[in-house]
Amino acid sequence: MSPTATDTPRVGDHAPDFTLKTQYGEDLSLSAVTATQPALLVFYPFAWSGICTGELCAIRDDLSGFEGGKAKVLAISCDPMFTLRAWSDDQGFAFSLLSDFWPHGQVASSYGVFNSDAGLAIRGTFLVGTDGLVAWEQVNGPGEARDFAGYREALAAL
Repeated sequence: MSPTATDTPRVGDHAPDFTLKTQYGEDLSLSAVTATQPALLVFYPFAWSGICTGELCAIRDDLSGFEGGKAKVLAISCDPMFTLRAWSDDQGFAFSLLSDFWPHGQVASSYGVFNSDAGLAIRGTFLVGTDGLVAWEQVNGPGEARDFAGYREALAAL
């Protein structure tokens, strides 16, 4: 089943906590990150695909702008950890790529951005503050690139 807008955490909602493996096999929890800094969650369909590569390379190329000196970028897909490691090494990503591979799409589902028919996360983006609340969110479907225009404003307001 495809996600619906009502499944997605909205600004002011508590962000569902999770622990996932990074591309290096390390456990990373949202609550551990937000204990010290905001987190930008960037859900994307698949490593190596055109729009996903373009979006994550844009983040890589302006990482200081995305992190704003205070946020941590966490990119999340349903790809296996080993695929994420190969993609990260190939593209030179200096931020965490998290694997929501198993249970497949569980974290994406908790954010209302898992398309179970296709087995992938759609392009959901959430800024989570140190209070654990969603400060900004945007959801795009497959084939729709993100517009980060409101993100920097939301980050500056934290």
